[in-house]
Amino acid sequence: MPAATNKADLIAVAEKEFAKLDGLMKTVSPDVARRSFEDGWSIRDVVVHRAHWIDLFLGWYRDGQAGETVYFPAKGYRWNDLKTYNAHVLADCAGVDWAAAQAEMTAAHARWTGLVSSLDEVQLYGGPMKGANNTWTAGRWAEAAAPSHYRSAAKFIRACLRAAR
Repeated sequence: MPAATNKADLIAVAEKEFAKLDGLMKTVSPDVARRSFEDGWSIRDVVVHRAHWIDLFLGWYRDGQAGETVYFPAKGYRWNDLKTYNAHVLADCAGVDWAAAQAEMTAAHARWTGLVSSLDEVQLYGGPMKGANNTWTAGRWAEAAAPSHYRSAAKFIRACLRAAR
């Protein structure tokens, strides 16, 4: 699927993919949500993880706009440390139940939508995102943080539900 190149398409793809993910999450029972599947990850883990990464993006954008150092993926970590970083995220969220995980995903989507809706075409696609140190626009980062994550989470959930049958 090609990346969005304008605000309307970005919001449309985000709403479409979130609706799919939200619908799937509503079909998952708490016991299945906590069951370990691929590489020891549960559905709950994936949802908590994706919500966390939306908030990472929001922080990256905020920090870049403020002229502060933007840490990718997070302060003290490099991209090749993702396994360790993600393990820390999951450990920090171990007590989050399935209802709270779903609520956090919905809230993260609302925060993402709030930011994207507040930006104009130039802020989203007029040039590289401030602080990112690459050529990706804020819109491209926003798409990677939300619609792309919704799509991959939905794919994971569908596979888990098939395996649980």
